Amino acid sequence: MIQRIVVVVLISFLISCKKDPKLHLNYSSGEAFGTSFSVQFIDEEEFDFSSSYDSIVSVINTSMSTYSKDSDISRINRGDTAIVIDTHFKKVFTASKKIYKETEGAFDPTIGVLVNAWDFGPEGKIVALDSLKIDSLLISVGLDKVILKEGNIVKTDPRTFIDFNALAKGYAVDVFAEFLESKGFKNYLVEIGGEIRGKGSNITKQKPWRIGVEDPNFDGSQSYSKIISLHNAAMATSGGYRKYKVDENGERYIHILDAKTGYPLKSNLLAVSVIAPTCMEADAYATALMSMGLERSKEFLKTHPELKVFFIYENDKKQLQTLTVNGFSGD
Repeated sequence: MIQRIVVVVLISFLISCKKDPKLHLNYSSGEAFGTSFSVQFIDEEEFDFSSSYDSIVSVINTSMSTYSKDSDISRINRGDTAIVIDTHFKKVFTASKKIYKETEGAFDPTIGVLVNAWDFGPEGKIVALDSLKIDSLLISVGLDKVILKEGNIVKTDPRTFIDFNALAKGYAVDVFAEFLESKGFKNYLVEIGGEIRGKGSNITKQKPWRIGVEDPNFDGSQSYSKIISLHNAAMATSGGYRKYKVDENGERYIHILDAKTGYPLKSNLLAVSVIAPTCMEADAYATALMSMGLERSKEFLKTHPELKVFFIYENDKKQLQTLTVNGFSGD
């Protein structure tokens, strides 16, 4: 199964269907990629696509799950050079390369080896790794050390570990959505672990699909102060307020690492929500912007107007502040 390194902080509000003899809200849910999924679409008939959803999950896991020792990505990470990657792997790899270059390495699917070394989890304080150990791991980090050649993944450093967890779940949302579109459905909402893509609207209610963005509550409680309408787009959120560690001085470090230094980021940025054309893009850019920090992210977004972004951060007085960039809308 695929689990994302960053914490997802979105929730989809399920909307019940009016009793309309002409329209039916088809709803399915289940477990996938170490989390849950839900699919809603509207049609005049009832459908059961459970087996199709299971097949999608299975194919993506077989291709890109680092938790399965027999998956393509696990075999590649062990040094198997004979693996011919499938279309799913190629699409995610190509997108990763593009975003890696655009963000100057802020988004890097090879940083996972350092995340694992730091042993980030929900409990415990930061225990400094030996600097020599970090330096040795950094040598193998960098997506520029990985190329696609004639259907095979080639690593210039055999120790480089590829992990698509920061965008594979978003990609899976897109695959679910594309499946529904192939069946001709024009009004749907797909959600996997908080990553969401919608098209059309909830026409049974004559209302748009409405999504809640979770507040960054350090006490573990849930509240949603911002609600948005999702129109033919996807949304994903990355946050560092649930998965972090503190040092001996009480400073909080999020679980996202600086790919250039190998150390956890000390950041006042608590959460980033991104609306993009595809969920894979939203997923990846949300991770990248968290890594960049607020000021660098604002500069980056000046040249990426297609990304609509909502930041939640702390000011110098530890007060929560928000910032909307490129028209991230709320109701």
